[in-house]
Amino acid sequence: MRVAVCQLNARDDRADNLRVARTLLERAAAGGADLAVLPEYVDYLGRADGAPKPEAIDGEFAAFFADAARELGMWVHAGSFHEVGPDPEHTYNTTLVFDRQGGLAGTYRKIHLYDVEIPGRVSYHESATVAPGTQTTLLDVDEAVLGLSICYDLRFPELYRQLAIDGATVLVVPAAFMLHTGRDHWEPLLRARAIENQCYVLAAGQVGNHDPDRTCFGRSMVIDPWGTVVALAPDVVGVTFADLDFARLAEIRATLPSLANRRL
Repeated sequence: MRVAVCQLNARDDRADNLRVARTLLERAAAGGADLAVLPEYVDYLGRADGAPKPEAIDGEFAAFFADAARELGMWVHAGSFHEVGPDPEHTYNTTLVFDRQGGLAGTYRKIHLYDVEIPGRVSYHESATVAPGTQTTLLDVDEAVLGLSICYDLRFPELYRQLAIDGATVLVVPAAFMLHTGRDHWEPLLRARAIENQCYVLAAGQVGNHDPDRTCFGRSMVIDPWGTVVALAPDVVGVTFADLDFARLAEIRATLPSLANRRL
């Protein structure tokens, strides 16, 4: 199964962000990808006062990526977007996954919200405008069983362990990971989630400078169940490919059966 992680630099021009996303999906399809993964907030990463209105899961955002999946004949993981939330003050940070026919195959709402205060560095309170999701999501994508997550979820290993226990073989992490934490934590956390759950990890990130005063780390990558980085994006907008070997995954789980040996 061939996968592609798409790395973007979304800014405050939604139409342009979507144009770039479509171009990257076309490159993924041309490269033979069965599944392409886009980053968190693929359609807009700019100032809050210019953000598009939140949409339902059958709105314009969904239609755009459903059309892309159908026209390209490829599974499309559409990163995430602002879905209409439970009240006027809060949205959901939501992932949509579309099958090869353009049908909505899976939905996930980000559970762990990025509420962080680092004096002199960052003050960010996602929960002020985003409501947390409450349910995990698994879905069958060709040979794979995808377990869905978004960005800050990466710091909570219990989520990924539950996904693995429930049958995930591939863990997906669309992100807009900050530069100052990403350079030290991004790869170690991704590799840890792969090793401890004996799953492939597909991580698609935003890269570069965004408004206002935000820089994302990028370094989109694919990691195998042994914890080896098998594909790594350079620090530019682009598409990175990897081939997933589920026979290797089964062999790793059989020869080092840490999932089977768990006691808690």
